[in-house]
Amino acid sequence: MNEVPYMTRSISFRLPRFALVLGASCLLLAAMAIAADKDSQSDIEKRVAASAKVLDEIMATPDKAIPDKVMKDAKCMAVIPSMVKIAVGFGGSHGKGIATCRLENGRWSPPAPITITGGSWGLQLGGQAVDLVMVVMNEEGMQHLLSSKFKIGGDASAAAGPVGRDAGADTDWKMRAQILTYSRARGIFAGVDLNGTVVTQDKDETRLLYGGRFVPFSDILEGKAQPTSSVGAFEAAVRKYSEQARDREHGEMKTSSNSPSGN
Repeated sequence: MNEVPYMTRSISFRLPRFALVLGASCLLLAAMAIAADKDSQSDIEKRVAASAKVLDEIMATPDKAIPDKVMKDAKCMAVIPSMVKIAVGFGGSHGKGIATCRLENGRWSPPAPITITGGSWGLQLGGQAVDLVMVVMNEEGMQHLLSSKFKIGGDASAAAGPVGRDAGADTDWKMRAQILTYSRARGIFAGVDLNGTVVTQDKDETRLLYGGRFVPFSDILEGKAQPTSSVGAFEAAVRKYSEQARDREHGEMKTSSNSPSGN
């Protein structure tokens, strides 16, 4: 009987162990990838919740809130919670947020992840993290947002938005802007000049939110796609405050028409 050479026997015993190690490594890598996807999914869900919270907190103080006239007529809204500077000096601000647009049936679209990159205006805010709000006021501004990339003040006209729930006729000139812009820092909410900032669709987070597939901005903001996660908090907040603004205006008009001076 021929004896199997020692080297051959050694290899035959080591191969199964190597295969087990390789297989275990592959499983570990797969588990890490799944965990990373879940973490990323969790991040976008947290961002949606944070955007809704920012809007809730802003609208909770009537004399410092977005005016009813703005909320009632808004075509689209976007919130970027905790935008931060990414460079020293003049330039480099970056943040991620969520946008939604009003649909023909009166409801609001599912969330559309956005990225905003800005410039020197960050210095005017003290350089700290700030919450940003953008309100699209007309069809032209909405079309810029649907294009998935535009420059505020370049492609779309913008103005610092008026503040205070009852802000009215004295701010009508600002309503001609396609986009009204706001910031909140250190508890202070005010209109802000965002000219020069670029808004783009966040493609990576769009894929996470819509089941791994890329969905164009226009499809999301026109209500043609539904997210795979339960992330309706932001849309619900926008709908709530736009409806409240409309109801208050209708109530005031009814009161005015029923008053003696209205007869």
